[in-house]
Amino acid sequence: MPSLRLCPVLALIFVMWAGVPPAAADDVDLALVLAVDVSRSIDEAEYDLQRKGYAAALSDPRVVRAITSGERGQIALSYFEWSGELSQQLIVDWAVIHDVASAQQFAAQILAASRPFANRTSIGVAIEYAIGLLGRSPHRATRHVIDVSGDGTNTNGVEPSAMRDAAVEQGVTINGLVINNPNEMPWIPWHTHPPGGLDNYYRENVAGGPGAFVLKVEGFDSFATAIIDKLVREIADSGQSQNSGAQLANAPHPAGYKVSDR
Repeated sequence: MPSLRLCPVLALIFVMWAGVPPAAADDVDLALVLAVDVSRSIDEAEYDLQRKGYAAALSDPRVVRAITSGERGQIALSYFEWSGELSQQLIVDWAVIHDVASAQQFAAQILAASRPFANRTSIGVAIEYAIGLLGRSPHRATRHVIDVSGDGTNTNGVEPSAMRDAAVEQGVTINGLVINNPNEMPWIPWHTHPPGGLDNYYRENVAGGPGAFVLKVEGFDSFATAIIDKLVREIADSGQSQNSGAQLANAPHPAGYKVSDR
């Protein structure tokens, strides 16, 4: 039950924010968790585009420039893939990104791993897992952000809104990247095409916290471009984030996607 799951998570968050940083920690502008959906609605071709999109974006000059332009000139990053309630796999553990070389090294680790599973869609447990990663990060960060990508609604496990609220209470921001699938799943059409649209579902149930936003991608072909813009906005500080969001919303993007604040 959700109430049983929330207890250990809230305890973990309490430890996370206890104010006793590890002695050997790096000071970073941002601790960012990339939580990537690899559920069974994402086929192998889409999965390949998704991973390559993240890898290409992380070492893109615009993203590296955003990272190095911060007060400390570096961020802490981790990347995991998720699907069902019992399916979360850490692909790249916490690493400090501070230049092109460190970004490329992180990207190479993403590409080197094999797909761990393709099960149901448990967004709530993915958020819970991301909270756990933030809680054990060895790095002292000014801001904490969870970046959740997905192409469907929650189908099992704790409700995402419950875990979202638990994170937001502690100052964590959760942003959403919605991948629009042009074809409904025959057995559960509401999963990829819920009433009001998947981006609206993410705004209501997943995204939250200071400066939170949801970006909708019209298919995996434009995924890499969308990830670059999303990372730049997330990495920027709060003032830059607002300007970045306005620029993204008004810019003409190839292949078509849209940004909306929560």
